[in-house]
Amino acid sequence: MTNAVIECILSRSAAKYYDPAVTLSDDQIRELVRIGTTAPTSFHLQNWRFIAVRTREAKARLSPIAWNQPAITDAAVTFIVCGQLVDTSVIPERLAPLVEAGVMPAAMVPEWENPARDLYMAYPQRRRDEAVRTATFGASAMIYAARSLGLGSTPMIGFDAEAVHREFGLAGDEVPVLLLSVGAERPGNWAQKPRRPLTDVLALV
Repeated sequence: MTNAVIECILSRSAAKYYDPAVTLSDDQIRELVRIGTTAPTSFHLQNWRFIAVRTREAKARLSPIAWNQPAITDAAVTFIVCGQLVDTSVIPERLAPLVEAGVMPAAMVPEWENPARDLYMAYPQRRRDEAVRTATFGASAMIYAARSLGLGSTPMIGFDAEAVHREFGLAGDEVPVLLLSVGAERPGNWAQKPRRPLTDVLALV
């Protein structure tokens, strides 16, 4: 019996060619992001933000500062996936819904906030590393969600980060980690490329 989730993962490859005539509704875009935000985050920080570049005008602003990659203009939407530098002071707010739902006792909140503060706040590189991890987890969930919906996707790091930051009004604590184009594929895209053998990448200890 085929496992649909595994089949989705194993059959996905980055799309190069999109049908520019096919659009996604704002509700479809919201659903992709909703799924993305179910991905793991450290201490439930949820330190991410997604900018959906979907109009002709917005695509025209993004394209020249992203190497004029065709996916940006042809795909239905390109997400600017942002990670936010860790700020542990938001943890009580982020955990409040868990407390209200009876999932977590209120007394446990400081048990998360205090070690998180010790782990991150005096270490700028850790704060940035976690921003990148969080954004990447979210984008990965969206990639496979798109595949399961019959859509192609293309993660891209070819862009001018400072220009994207400026052009799309990112906050000072936000890092534009990657671009993620999503849309209907047209013929010509490759199947998933062969991967390195497990003997090269796995150590069983």
